[in-house]
Amino acid sequence: MKQALVLGAGMVGISTALQLQKRGWTVTVVDRRGPGEETSYGNAGIIQCEAVSPYPMPRDIGSLAAVAAGRTNDVHYLAAAMPDHAEALARYWWHSAESRHARISDAYARLIVQATATHEDLMRDCPTDGGMDGLVRRDGYHVLFRRQTLFDKALAAAEENRKRWGVRFKALTPGELARAEPALKQTGVGAIHWLDPWTVSDPGALVAAYGRRFVEAGGRVLEGDARSLTATSQGGWAVETAGGRLEADTAVVALGPWSPELLRPFGLRFPMVRKRGYHRHYTGGGLSLPLLDTGFGYVIAPMKRGLRITTGAQFTHADAPADPVQLERAELGAEGLLDLGMPVEPQPWHGTRPCLPGMLPVIGEAPEHRGLWMNFGHGHQGFTLGPATGRLLAELMSGETPFTDPAAFRPDRH
Repeated sequence: MKQALVLGAGMVGISTALQLQKRGWTVTVVDRRGPGEETSYGNAGIIQCEAVSPYPMPRDIGSLAAVAAGRTNDVHYLAAAMPDHAEALARYWWHSAESRHARISDAYARLIVQATATHEDLMRDCPTDGGMDGLVRRDGYHVLFRRQTLFDKALAAAEENRKRWGVRFKALTPGELARAEPALKQTGVGAIHWLDPWTVSDPGALVAAYGRRFVEAGGRVLEGDARSLTATSQGGWAVETAGGRLEADTAVVALGPWSPELLRPFGLRFPMVRKRGYHRHYTGGGLSLPLLDTGFGYVIAPMKRGLRITTGAQFTHADAPADPVQLERAELGAEGLLDLGMPVEPQPWHGTRPCLPGMLPVIGEAPEHRGLWMNFGHGHQGFTLGPATGRLLAELMSGETPFTDPAAFRPDRH
């Protein structure tokens, strides 16, 4: 029987382990923490099957000037940290040219339109007592606009994506949004209701439920140090766990933002745009569906722990202390929309989105390292895409015909 080590117990790692397990592999997941306790825990909880284009870097002078001057809350940066990001951002800018971004989006869309179907496949066999009750809704989410020009532009893009990819949406007037969300104090110039995405009231709990399904089907999740990964003299791979050294024929690196650091000793370089994000819960209520406020660059979502605000991208040093300035600005915007209530946690949470300059995840076998496979770099959409990219990687590892062309995701493209 084929054996694999999967390094990483987030949505991507657990989904990959499940997809391999379904194909007859014996799989052990190794991480320093349990399933869904790192980056996968902290997102906005939206399975975004409508997001058929990854976020490009702005290339127009106006947008770049707004970021540089700190006039937007979508992006915040620490000037002293920008040299850390220079190479990755330069590549990101290059890939964001319109023609290149169009080709990237075509490959990306073919993955993300499978998001809900591949999640459904994993949910179907989760144990009934596995904490899934009331966790997932299938009613979409709202995007609120405060400026008519941005609303018109977004509607035109949504219509193009509807024609090409079949994603469904409804344009809402301010009055229609007020009726859908009566707790809102103001409704801007209108909203888009994306109809197909699913929303999750506890993202970490969903990953944990997938992890329990994996274990109940015979898989193992062990505490260990992924940085101890080494090639064995027999042509396999080994890692140190709390229970001792573990070996397998193959290893999968699914460590999100920690993946490039682990792979560097093997001569593999993956410049990464590391986007820090913050979240915090609040005691207020009344919101039915998650809402993206384009005016202040945040998402507010009803969660089991309260209303969760998640922020945009912050560029700072990897080990820099928390600087939740974007969260503070988001609070001001949210307080104008809702009775936000009091913070639940004494301090905000923060994590890192693992964004690659080419805006596509790495999925495939490492060049010149037989048996070392990769599945990381999902940017803002690891929670959405984990089951789909896990399926694609498992198909490649098992010699099956992949459901989409994997060429755009090859590790050697870097």
